Parts: sequence; C-alpha cells; structure tokens
Amino acid sequence: MLFMIFAQAQTASPPAVPGGGIGSFFVPLIFIFVIMYFVMIRPQKKRQEQQKKLVGSLKTGDRVVTNAGIHGLISNVKENTVLLKVADNVKIEIDKSAITNVLKEA
Repeated sequence: MLFMIFAQAQTASPPAVPGGGIGSFFVPLIFIFVIMYFVMIRPQKKRQEQQKKLVGSLKTGDRVVTNAGIHGLISNVKENTVLLKVADNVKIEIDKSAITNVLKEA
C-alpha cells in the first residue's frame, strides 16, 4: 500500500502564471488597433482628402449636387462659399463643404 501512495505522488511543478504574462496581453490589443486603423481611420482620411480636392477644384459653370440633394450650376465661387443657380432667377449661397459631387457635362 505504501508503494501505491508513492506511485501516485506527483512532483511539484512551479505555479503557472495566469494569462501567460504581460506580452500575451498587449499583442492582441495592438492587433486590434492595427485592424481599426485599416478598417476605420484610413478610409475616412481618404474620403476627407477626396472632398478637399473636390472643393478646391470648384469653378464657375460646374454642375454640382449638394449633400441636401440640390442640383445646380455654380455661378460664382468665393473663398468659403459658392453661389449656386438652382432655377431661373433663383440663386442660393451655400458653403463649399456642402457640395458632394460634380456632375460631368454630357
């Protein structure tokens, strides 16, 4: 019987660190931030650059669409605003950043 007790006795192993240490905590966190950059931040910066380029290239005579869905013809370009002709004798002044699309002439 004493032999069975010694046979079942296990050697003591060092206690395991729960979580595997500090490196196993930061690696997934860094991985999540890298994924967020490529999924959220990078496309948003690309859209902002395209909008800035669009606003910078506005000129008189362009047909545009605003973010409210108003179609019109630019009759005057100012520093921060444009004068948009939407109908005969109807002109409205809107902010340049409100323009979302420049329509191509047919």
